[in-house]
Amino acid sequence: MKKNLILAIFSGLLLWLAWPPTQYITFLLFVGLVPMLLAMESIIGSADKNKGKQIFTVTFVGFFIWNVLSIYWVYNAVKMVGEIVAIPISLIPYSLGPLLMASACWLYFRLRVATNRTVGLVGLVCFWIAYEYLHQSWPLAFPWMTLGNGFAVSHQWVQWYEYTGVYGGTIWIWLINILIFLFYMSLSEAQTAIHRKKIVIAFFAGLILPLGFSLTRYYAYRELLNPSNVVIAQPNIDPYAKEFNIPVRQQIGILTHLSDSLAQKNTEYFIWPETAIPDAFSEDHIETNGSYQQIKSFLNKYKNGNVITGAETYKIYNTQQTETARPMDGNQFFDSFNTAINIENSDNVQFYHKSKLVPGAESIPFASLSFLKPVFAHLGGAAGSYGSQPEPGVFYTQSGIGADPVICYESIWGEYVGKAVLKGAQFIAIITNDGWWENTSGKDQHLDYAKLRAIENRRWVCRSANTGISAFINQRGDVVKHTGWWVRTAIKDDINLNSDLTFYTKHGDYLAKIGTFFALLGMIWILVRIKYTPRKKEIAA
Repeated sequence: MKKNLILAIFSGLLLWLAWPPTQYITFLLFVGLVPMLLAMESIIGSADKNKGKQIFTVTFVGFFIWNVLSIYWVYNAVKMVGEIVAIPISLIPYSLGPLLMASACWLYFRLRVATNRTVGLVGLVCFWIAYEYLHQSWPLAFPWMTLGNGFAVSHQWVQWYEYTGVYGGTIWIWLINILIFLFYMSLSEAQTAIHRKKIVIAFFAGLILPLGFSLTRYYAYRELLNPSNVVIAQPNIDPYAKEFNIPVRQQIGILTHLSDSLAQKNTEYFIWPETAIPDAFSEDHIETNGSYQQIKSFLNKYKNGNVITGAETYKIYNTQQTETARPMDGNQFFDSFNTAINIENSDNVQFYHKSKLVPGAESIPFASLSFLKPVFAHLGGAAGSYGSQPEPGVFYTQSGIGADPVICYESIWGEYVGKAVLKGAQFIAIITNDGWWENTSGKDQHLDYAKLRAIENRRWVCRSANTGISAFINQRGDVVKHTGWWVRTAIKDDINLNSDLTFYTKHGDYLAKIGTFFALLGMIWILVRIKYTPRKKEIAA
């Protein structure tokens, strides 16, 4: 048990070292899971009892180390509720992913003992993909640690994400790790030279062909010229002081001044960060809002100008029109939204309500279980969830340009962003406020993941972050311009709009759905085996 635990811990450390924002050692992803596979193999081949329990425990420890070291910054986002409370709350995102990862490994064990090593390893990849897909789909969604995200700092290696999305990266990592593991086992089991040769050939083909295709695609890719001038403002307003210490008019003044400092007469977009308009206002009466009027006055100088900005908004209903609507005085109800707004030189105002809400802080997971509300309230959430909209939105200018408004956390969802591109978005506008995490690797990871959205859809990404890091990312995933952290500044560039659709944009997370389908078949097979295998013949689980 001790040896296997050390192997699992070593695996967790290798994965952490390879994880963004670390550069130059991404290749460790190709060996990081090998010690974990060896630990599981050792347990399966032992005479010990309770093998399934051992596998679950050992793999959980290894993956817990990987997760905690990679997303330690989650603690910074919740410590405002108090140092004592922050630690147990942080354990939720720290532990939930590893629990699901360990469950995938336990299912691998059950399938392995019911079939053989080859079927078991194929099942392991499917179980893992099913876990990743679940962890981006259910109310506790947190797909930050999807394996395919690990190539974000080496985006030149995965230009084929335009066909597969990040799940292609997950499969690639598992494939190479499994082939190395099989080669090691062929040596320890004294298998034939021909068998080892086949593994070596498969290894080099599996590593070099995707890498070679990607590098060729990267250096050969040329953007079609279709320029649009964009200015990104980074106001650098402390999120803890944003709502109370700085007057709203002054905050909008900072943004308009930054925008003016770089704008041209032909500037078409000004991108401002999440909740740049901090005072909540009614969407039905936006024309009377002082911030809106201030922005309209600013746009008078730019005939074709559009401001995409974040805001806190609400809508009032006479009946409870949505599940998230909360009661107010006078037998009315209201929904609060984390909103992106497009304001232009006309009376037309477009709204998009954040859909992928942060569990706890913006939504109450499993809201029907009322006893959980006090727990999640400690994460900064209200008594009820924010309102949302079920589908992504696209902002259109008067000239017909389509922009995909993506609010903060939503930029981790490849398929969701792709749906907006499929609807006509010609570039992606990410607005965020990463200041809650302070100067940690969380802000860098968030920026790195945006590169993958650019590759998947072959769209420029214009990223405005309140305290940084704001950036322009081209269609190959290169960060062509970026700001520093915790500075008040603005940047501008001529981006190329694109209307072509990639295979991934059209088909989304098809690999995840296929993998989940086979994972379900595997689980059914396991249940059948457990039900009809006599206990005396069953290997202890």
